[in-house]
Amino acid sequence: MPRPKNFRYQNRIELLQGTLDMLILRTLQWGAQHGYAISRAIQAGSGDVLTVETGSLYPALHRLEKQGWIAAGWKLTENNQRAKFYRLTATGRKHLVNEESRWEEIVKAVSSVMKPAMEGQ
Repeated sequence: MPRPKNFRYQNRIELLQGTLDMLILRTLQWGAQHGYAISRAIQAGSGDVLTVETGSLYPALHRLEKQGWIAAGWKLTENNQRAKFYRLTATGRKHLVNEESRWEEIVKAVSSVMKPAMEGQ
């Protein structure tokens, strides 16, 4: 669903949560994973620039599950330990597409401020 041109994030927390949510959803697009694997995938995918602490990851996972964007179930890990695995739902896939579009708008806006066009050219 397209957002109006004057769309703004409500506050900094929403921006940060929205970004983390998008990264989690993107990570789960490749298949179900447990929390630690999600955190590692985000860190590795960002070239070790982004680290997701447990205190941020699990509240985000619970929030996404409550929204119906992910589903969870208990399975055994590759080390034969019981862990909760999260997977992307169909609703979550649709939301991810919307969030990626939203993210591109934000990146473009920030880039415009950081590198303004040369005046008079």
